[in-house]
Parts: sequence; structure tokens; C-alpha cells
Amino acid sequence: MSRPSMTPRERVCAVLDGQVPDRVPFQDAYWQSTLQRWRGEGLPDTPGPADYFGFEIARLGGDYTLQLPVRQLEDNPRYRLYVDANGATRREMATGDDWTPQWLDFQIKGREDWQRLKERAEYNPERIPLGALDAYRAERARGRFICYSVHACFHPTWQKIGMETLLMWMLDDPELIAEMFAAHTRLILGLYDALKGLGLEFDGAWLSDDLGYRSAPLISPQLYRDLVFPYHQQMCAHFARDDLKTILHSDGNVGPLIPHFLDAGFSALHPLEAKAGLDVRQLKAHYGKALTLFGNIDVRQLAAGPEEAAEEVRLKVEAAKPGGGYLFHSDHSVPSDVPLANYRAALAALERYGRYD
Repeated sequence: MSRPSMTPRERVCAVLDGQVPDRVPFQDAYWQSTLQRWRGEGLPDTPGPADYFGFEIARLGGDYTLQLPVRQLEDNPRYRLYVDANGATRREMATGDDWTPQWLDFQIKGREDWQRLKERAEYNPERIPLGALDAYRAERARGRFICYSVHACFHPTWQKIGMETLLMWMLDDPELIAEMFAAHTRLILGLYDALKGLGLEFDGAWLSDDLGYRSAPLISPQLYRDLVFPYHQQMCAHFARDDLKTILHSDGNVGPLIPHFLDAGFSALHPLEAKAGLDVRQLKAHYGKALTLFGNIDVRQLAAGPEEAAEEVRLKVEAAKPGGGYLFHSDHSVPSDVPLANYRAALAALERYGRYD
């Protein structure tokens, strides 16, 4: 007997609540160069990929930069050089139809610089995007699960001072890093409360905080526990007061940090990079219903061929879906070496193997 059909919102809510939906929810992301390739292979220009493929989650947020003036320094066909809203000098190199970013310099080089700029990390109404309420109403009309979506504290802090500096200061000046993490957390929660006051009623929260490298976390579990955990926990607790489950996005192999993510209050982990050694089959066996698994479809298999793409989906979905607790997503974003025919084969496999009939 087939289950009654659910809306996207009902489907994602069921999975995050530990229930069994009618089918595995679908969500994904694509490089711009991928979409350009696919348009040459038959993908229509309209509607956009979210509507065409049927995304089930919408992500809405606001501006959480230092709101410094953006200054263009150079712009040519090979690269563009500019100072961003966090005061970082960035160069973005042209790679086909995409841009690969590099961070070259930062305004915050020590405690005095932070003291000079920290007031810019406070909430103000200009951080709310124009048309935020209209965008919310449009997504609600589409029936999607709506997430408050922002970066947490680790990732946006390194974008203000540099990754190497962040890692060194976490050891040499943890009080300064804790102050920066705390300021960003206040901003994230202030922005959330302001959007709520405007009339946005979120279904969940999506915090991005890239903490993993290809083979291991960027920091030790103890350093995560000492410095990052308190702010992750504060954010999760704030959202939980509104009965929201929180999804954590982190690239790379964050396997050793997962028990601490659960202690912090995260309900789901995304995107589970297969390229970094994570596997939903092992994670499902180890964590069961304690952790909702979101992603892990290996894009290398999607690129290999239609049969390999379909088999990748079958293997992962059949292992991860029993009892609920799984959402479909590539293990990061679908790159441009994946033909549209392969991706359609993957989606056909999801339709076949993702149902709970």
C-alpha cells in the first residue's frame, strides 16, 4: 500500500523529525558551468534549476558581513581583484564560466584592528534583503521547507582574518577568537529574530561552517569543543526554542567531529563528501536515527556514466533510507564533467529506489 503523497515541507519535516516520509526528499546544487553545459544538452533556460528539478528546501537569510565598502581594483578577462565587504582583498580567477576565489590580504591583522571594526558586526536593519518577505511568501506558496540559512562562526571569521591566522590565533589568542565568534553569533541570532519580526516563519535552520579538509577536520575535536562548540550550541538552542531543527553544512571529512555536532544540537549533516571518505552506509550503521544524513551522492560516479550514476544512487539510497533519516544531495555541488543524461539517470534511480511504498 503506497503512502499518501506529501508536500515538500511535510516531507522534509518528517525526515528531520525522525519519521518515514512518502519518499526521500530531493535537494541539490550545481556549478554555473554545469548549468551552461546542460543547457547545451537540452536543459531549458526557464524555469530555473530549483523549479525545474524540484528542489524541496528554500534557504533565506541576510547580510552578515562587516558591511565595509566594496572596492573594485582590477577587472579583466583573466581575473577580478577587489576588496570585499569584510575588508579582505580577493582575486577571483576565471575558470571557464566560473570563478575560483583567492583571499590575498585582510584589514584585521590583530586585536586593535578588531576593536576598531567590531561594531560593524552588530545587527542593523540594512542587513535584511529587500523583498525578503515577498521571497518568503513565494517559497511558502511553492510548498517548500524554508530554512533560515547563514554561515555560523568558524567560516566567516577566517574570511575576515585568513585561515592560517584563524588557526594560529585559536591556539595563541583564543580569547580574541572567542570574542569574534561571540560577536558573529549575536549577529546571526539578531538577524534571525528580525526576520521573524518581519513575518517570516521558518521551518528549520541551515548553518554552514566548513570545518573539514580532504582527509580530516581542520581542527582537533578538543579545539572544536573548546572554541567552536559553545557558539554552535548557542545557535542551535536559540532555534530549538522555536521548535526548529538545525542542519549543519560542512565540507570535507568531519567524521571525528560528528559526536560533538550532535552534542551541540545539530539534527542533520550535509553534504557528506564521498570524495573526503565519508559514506552514508557506514554513518547510518553507526549513528542510526541520531543523525539525519543529507547527501553523499558521489559526483565522480555521476560523471562516470548513466549506469554508474544510477548504481551510486541505488547503493546509497537503499542503505540510508530505512526508517527515514535521509535526504538526497550530491556530495557537494554537481560539477561540469557530469553530462545531463547521467544526472537524469541518477534522478530516475532516486524516483525508483527512494519511495517508501
